[in-house]
This record gives sequence, C-alpha cells and structure tokens, in this order.
Amino acid sequence: MLMLPFMAISQESNFGNWLIYIGNKKLNNNWNIHNEIQYRNYDAIGDLEQLLLRTGLGYTFNEGKNNALLGYGYISSKNYIGDTDDKLTVNEHRIFQQLTSKQKVGIVGLNHRYRFEQRFVESDFKMRFRYFLGVTVPLNKKVIEAKSIYASVYNEIFLNTKSSIFDRNRVYAGIGYKLNNSVRLEAGYMNQFFETSSRDQFNIISFINF
Repeated sequence: MLMLPFMAISQESNFGNWLIYIGNKKLNNNWNIHNEIQYRNYDAIGDLEQLLLRTGLGYTFNEGKNNALLGYGYISSKNYIGDTDDKLTVNEHRIFQQLTSKQKVGIVGLNHRYRFEQRFVESDFKMRFRYFLGVTVPLNKKVIEAKSIYASVYNEIFLNTKSSIFDRNRVYAGIGYKLNNSVRLEAGYMNQFFETSSRDQFNIISFINF
C-alpha cells in the first residue's frame, strides 16, 4: 500500500492535504480489481474533511482501449456548519457503473469516462451521471513514457436525475511528469462551479498505477 500526498488551496483552508492510495490489481489479460483510499484534510496536517473508500471489478476489452467497471464506494464527509467550528458528519454508500475509453489523435491522448452512480446519502437516495473528458499532450517526447513531461486538461460534468439537474462542473489544466510506468505527478489549476457557487484551487496530485 502506498500513501501519497494531494495538496490543495481551497475556500475552507489556505492549505489542504489529501492522502491517496490507488491500486489496480491485474487478475489476467482482461480482469482487474481497483482499490482506492482518499484521506482528505482541510488543513496541511489535520482537520478531516472527507474519507473516501472505493473498490471495483473491471473488465478490459477492445485491445486495452476500453474498461467496464462495477464498483462500490463509502464516503464519510465532515462538513462545517455555517461559519462555526462545528461539523456535521454525512455518510454515503455509493454503487457505480463506469466505462472508460482511450483514443489517440496524433500525439494527443483522449480519455473518456462515463460513470453512473446510485448514492445512498444517510436516509436519502440520489442518482447521478458523470462525464469526464481528459486530454494529454506530450511536451518533450513523441509519446508519454518514462521521464516525459506532458500537458493535461480535463472537464467533468455532474448531472443529477432529480429536479436540480446540474450538480457541478470541474475544469482543470496542469503540467505532469511521468517518472516510470507506475508513477506520475501533476500540478495544475482547477475551477469547480456549482449551481449557486464556485471554487478555485491549485492542485498537486500523485498518481500510482499498477
């Protein structure tokens, strides 16, 4: 198990810290198990914001270009109540179905992710659709491989199935470095806007793929 830092500047704190573990266990040429742990803090050294646990069973097809995954997630959020120091704990159990697709257009890599979530938030039930479009472009090599620097941008939209359809949208742009076939790092800017508000933050992200 590897725990890596994720740091963000957000509205709740001038400096936040996320500890992330992402694992992908290949069972054979087609099947894989995905595991993920995210421990998110409002501050650099504490003040828990959210704990996210996610796992799933995936099937890869079309010569490795597509992956279908059925997963489960548990999310425990510690939300501040107004401008006070008091927090409200909100627990969520989530089932999700996901399809990812990879494409290449010249040196440009495209990553599509379609995710449908069934969310059990305390006594409420919600459903949500998410579409993610990511674009990567190598900067110092023709392909993204070990010791590559690359540009990364993405947009992800979240849509509810109930009255308020629009939930949120995330736009991101950053620069990444791939250390080897398993590890890459990114730093970038993300704007996340909701129906009635928005948030800007600077992200430093560590990715691990097995």
